[in-house]
Amino acid sequence: MNTSLYIAKRYLFSKKSINAINIISGISMFGVFVASAALIIILSVFNGFESVILSMYNSFSPELRIEPSYGKGFDPATPAIASIKRDARISHVNEVLQEKVLLRYNNRQFIGTVRGVSDSFSKSRGLDSIMVDGSFLLHAEGTPQAVIGASVQGSLGVNIYDEATPIELYAARKGSATSINPAEEFNVKYIHSSGVFNVQQDFNDVVIVPLSFARDLLSEPKNISAIELRIKPLASIDDVQKDISKRLGKGFLVKNRIQQNELLYKVLNVEKWAIYIILTFVLIIAIFNLVGSLTMLVIDKKKDIAILSSIGASKKLIKRIFFYEGIMISMTGCVLGLLCGIGFCLIQQRFGLIKMGDVQTITESYPIALKIADSALVILTVFSISLLTSEISSRLSVKTLDQINENL
Repeated sequence: MNTSLYIAKRYLFSKKSINAINIISGISMFGVFVASAALIIILSVFNGFESVILSMYNSFSPELRIEPSYGKGFDPATPAIASIKRDARISHVNEVLQEKVLLRYNNRQFIGTVRGVSDSFSKSRGLDSIMVDGSFLLHAEGTPQAVIGASVQGSLGVNIYDEATPIELYAARKGSATSINPAEEFNVKYIHSSGVFNVQQDFNDVVIVPLSFARDLLSEPKNISAIELRIKPLASIDDVQKDISKRLGKGFLVKNRIQQNELLYKVLNVEKWAIYIILTFVLIIAIFNLVGSLTMLVIDKKKDIAILSSIGASKKLIKRIFFYEGIMISMTGCVLGLLCGIGFCLIQQRFGLIKMGDVQTITESYPIALKIADSALVILTVFSISLLTSEISSRLSVKTLDQINENL
């Protein structure tokens, strides 16, 4: 048996002659308990918000997106693109043609993005969850329909149930010479809206239309802006991305979801790590109370230290006793805090006790997503800080050992 660890455990649960030592030790343990529970709860809440936000983005962001390295468009009628479409690992291929256009409805105007998509786009998972009005239909009885973003609907005041008033789309006509009549320099198309979606500001200024409608509006018979690929569940996205990049060469960029929304992922990570750092400082303050607690314990156990020294205990053994004592106080608070925090998260997941407070939010209660990595991070953080503080405190027992022996 480890002698130092055995004695440290006895000291942890034994009654001290100075009651303040028990109080200070309890405060230190409670501080670690609260900070650990807060860390795991807040990290889990951020994970929950991240999952909700990304699930909405993923309705529009495919697993992989092929874009030209230079220019705004490319011709998909190439052997390399054809081989990618036949790849057994790909479930859906969506050709996209998009451009900025002028939108008009009644007497209102708005600059938005028309996004022509293949029929396979409507098969994407999660589209129903982002619809706030109407339904996601791109064809109704053979007639093209548009699905508009919330920003478009709010700026133009579009009534999707008004079949008499269509949305007007104006796009610059390619190759047109300067004319006395500006209207001749634009292609104009009319379309009714079947629904309104709400994702995020980056997407809410979009008007989604059939690809054939976008080609007529933009006078683009063959080129497209991008190809979106949906990957089958069992296929490795990284492997497919590397394989496609190799086939297409340097003329194309093959982006995964993180690369398509780099700013979003950076913001989510920065916010999460900022909160982690702030709570870690709180944790450091709580754990550094151990220095005072262990210092007082050394004074309380000075007779025990002298006896251990007289029967042959080395300075190293005595130092380890108080080192283990500090570790046990910190880790006990950490484990209890983690259990309490995880328990709270499970209850919130199951019953949604804490509400968002706004009926129009994307989720009724605060979302929670537990990750093993977060629990490991909290334990590692507490253990690292407690190692430092326990090492500082344990050195005091060795420094005062000679003085204790002389006094006794």
